[in-house]
Amino acid sequence: MPQTADQSSATASATQIPDSTRSTESPATPVAGLLAAGILLIAMNLRPGVVSVSPELNAIRDSTGLSGSMAGLLTTLPILCFGILAPFAAKLSRRIGMTRALGAMMLLLTAGIALRLAPGLPALFAGTVLIGAAISLSNVLVPSIIKRHFHRHTGLMMGLYSVALFCGAALAAGVTVPLGDALGLGWRGAIGVWAVLSALALLLWVPQLRRPDVPPATATTATTARTPLRRSPLAWQVTLTMGLQSLQYYACAAWIPAMLTSEGMSSTEAGWMLSVMSLVGIAGSLAFTALVGRLRNQIPFAVIGTLLFLGSLIGLIVAPVGGAYAWMLMQGFGSGLLISTALAVIVLRSPDAARAAEMSGMAQGVGYLLAAAGPFLLGALHDATGGWTVPLTLLAVLCVPMGIAGVGAGRVRHLDA
Repeated sequence: MPQTADQSSATASATQIPDSTRSTESPATPVAGLLAAGILLIAMNLRPGVVSVSPELNAIRDSTGLSGSMAGLLTTLPILCFGILAPFAAKLSRRIGMTRALGAMMLLLTAGIALRLAPGLPALFAGTVLIGAAISLSNVLVPSIIKRHFHRHTGLMMGLYSVALFCGAALAAGVTVPLGDALGLGWRGAIGVWAVLSALALLLWVPQLRRPDVPPATATTATTARTPLRRSPLAWQVTLTMGLQSLQYYACAAWIPAMLTSEGMSSTEAGWMLSVMSLVGIAGSLAFTALVGRLRNQIPFAVIGTLLFLGSLIGLIVAPVGGAYAWMLMQGFGSGLLISTALAVIVLRSPDAARAAEMSGMAQGVGYLLAAAGPFLLGALHDATGGWTVPLTLLAVLCVPMGIAGVGAGRVRHLDA
């Protein structure tokens, strides 16, 4: 099948990666198989520490007396870390190497989840900050390791990486409450049990810590003559695509279980709704992966994803419980399309690997800071209005700029063109 313009650009980017960053191992070897398994298990851990709080949010508020705004802050802190700390991943990997840095983040993640088992609000919030820091740096490190060691199968591994993210989120959303109830753990034990999964990921990653780890090579492409990204309308469209879809996802992940519970649904079923959304998100990501090579641009994914998300929000306003399964199916598939689009355009709009790295830093840094406003804002609006109509209406309105940014980022253009 002939390559599209975007595929050719992505291929060109891959060929400019310095040889020192490329693995000489074939992905078919046992060593590479263990590496791939470690990467995917780590990816499964990059959502449960955040998502597991949502199904237990009402129980946390009842137990601690947290206001809606403070509960929103609890779900917002990790996302703030995503935006603020992402630039430090490169410095850490240069100092100790990528694989050691990622191992350190799994240790930090396990410690953060375990800390939330301790009584008192300070431990709850401190553990959440550690979790956010660990996930933030891991978000940057994992794709870099995939790029280095699986340069011939980057698309496949990134697709599996996205699926693993959704699987981890679905597992946390659907299992946290019933597991906690079955074992009599309470809400602290229910959200703390995910330390077991992160500890397993750390153990599976130990063999990688014994291997030589070449520090990341500097880019070979000169960037001094290029226009700063902050002055590029295309760069801002890519950034807003990442930021607004993340705002929508994390706002809904934080509050939909609590909203459905307040409408009369059981906490277990409300947590399952979030799990359904995450499971269907896998289908959305797989659909994007299967179809992206057949289309010249990514506009259809942005438009369809936005319309599905908008429809689900309107449905939640009109019939939150009666149509919950339908709204979660729509929202999940739309989320899968939108996050896949957001991640893809970072690379496809960049002319080379060096520019792609810059674009990724801007999109994740600024985008996640924007996304962090979502859970906090929804909690504050719920407190102010005493209901969910106004918060959901705001998210519906924000679908308009999200769709516009997605269409702009999805067109076949390139930074510095």
